[in-house]
Amino acid sequence: MSDDLVNCLQKYKDNRHLFERFQNGVVDFFRLDPSFIINGANVIHTIKARLKDEDHLREKINRKCSEDMPITAENILTKITDLAGVRILHLYQDQFPIIHQRIMGQISSKEWALHEPPKAYSWDPEATDFFKNLGLTPEIKETFYTSIHYVVKPKEDSEIICEIQVRTLFEEIWGEIDHSLNYPKPTENIACKEQLRVLSKLVSTGTRLADSIFRTSSTKL
Repeated sequence: MSDDLVNCLQKYKDNRHLFERFQNGVVDFFRLDPSFIINGANVIHTIKARLKDEDHLREKINRKCSEDMPITAENILTKITDLAGVRILHLYQDQFPIIHQRIMGQISSKEWALHEPPKAYSWDPEATDFFKNLGLTPEIKETFYTSIHYVVKPKEDSEIICEIQVRTLFEEIWGEIDHSLNYPKPTENIACKEQLRVLSKLVSTGTRLADSIFRTSSTKL
């Protein structure tokens, strides 16, 4: 292991407790804020959180360096933006504006600061229009990855960063299958790639159907 890599990992170890503390605060915001309760039900279905483990971090540093993006002990905390991660799952797309508005409320009230503009990853043209209307920047990934990402920190000049991912339960299923096949190294199996794309279209259909079900139901979550 090179000295540069050792120094990068040590920088993360030295600051890991600060990432965990901020991550816990992000989780508590989603867990405790009463504005997520609509008509007696929580719009958030599941909250997941994790800190980057050292093996995955080592792989990511090596991968980024091979992409001509040198990671050093001086920039690791801000160049790798998912050292701390929180994932928010909800049932259907119509719930997303509530979650988005509350996250942006944290920014406007200066409880958090944005490290970079939020991004809405989606291959679906109809969904990208939905995100544009909320002021989000859509980005299409050829893998058909679908998720909304916010990269936040406790204040403007902080190096402690947490990535928040927001997606539906349908999208989470696709994401977990894709992650199993494509992380840390992308699969070279062409059939699997095509099947993942078909699955992403089924996921989009399922999310739309869930929206339709709740729009026609008297129950709004």
